[in-house]
Amino acid sequence: MKIGFIGLGNMGGAIIGGIIKSGLFAPADIYGFDKSAEMAASVRDKYGINIGKNNPDVAGNVDVLVLAVKPIFAKEVITEIADATSEKTLIFSIMAGKTLDFIEKAFGSSKAKIVRAMPNTPALVGEGCTALSPNRNVTEEETELALKIARSFGKASVVPERLMDAVVAASGSSPAFVFMFIEALADSVVEAGMPRSQAYMFAAQTVLGSAKLMLETGRHPGDLKDMVCSPGGTTIEGVRVLEEKGFRAAVIDAAKAVAEKSAKL
Repeated sequence: MKIGFIGLGNMGGAIIGGIIKSGLFAPADIYGFDKSAEMAASVRDKYGINIGKNNPDVAGNVDVLVLAVKPIFAKEVITEIADATSEKTLIFSIMAGKTLDFIEKAFGSSKAKIVRAMPNTPALVGEGCTALSPNRNVTEEETELALKIARSFGKASVVPERLMDAVVAASGSSPAFVFMFIEALADSVVEAGMPRSQAYMFAAQTVLGSAKLMLETGRHPGDLKDMVCSPGGTTIEGVRVLEEKGFRAAVIDAAKAVAEKSAKL
């Protein structure tokens, strides 16, 4: 089985790295093309994959085709590769905001097998979170293959396409909010006298460890918060200030704004 990539930027490269590391595909079975010859050469040299002559060359010679181009180029790229792409090819799209219906119509085939995916930037370090929505033509076996691809660079789950805008809020855009929290927390301890590099390490590791604790124990986040809050202690005082400043409401409003914006793309 062969897999191809159209677009070899950060996310395309992250997926390639994940599937090679997991052993799902060997470098010899991976093909790619990018309009930037420099980018294509960089990915080839790093992972040992094959670089095609152009987009149709890649699309016409693989069993799974990953569309990792910017959404503004979606129509242009799909028009270019439509005739070269077999109806048996599994299309794995990570183009933000481009619906299954949009992709199907762009290919001009009601038989196209399409999985819409929404990964996030932590995929770059193998800790991504990806939502997948297959169309009606994708078999259970093909859905499992898509999940294996997504799980090679993090966690993945199938969701109804109607929830994709919520996914953008939950995992697609939210890393930016987490980075803002880390930066603000680090700023506070820099003010208290800690060197900045050390402050970033303490803040980032705490976020990482807290998330891992929740995922591995399966405990409710409120329960884990209460575990840290000793009666009359320092933590509950900080929680009181966050509640007073509308911390939860601000996060909810931000996520809602993201979902609404996503729906308009």
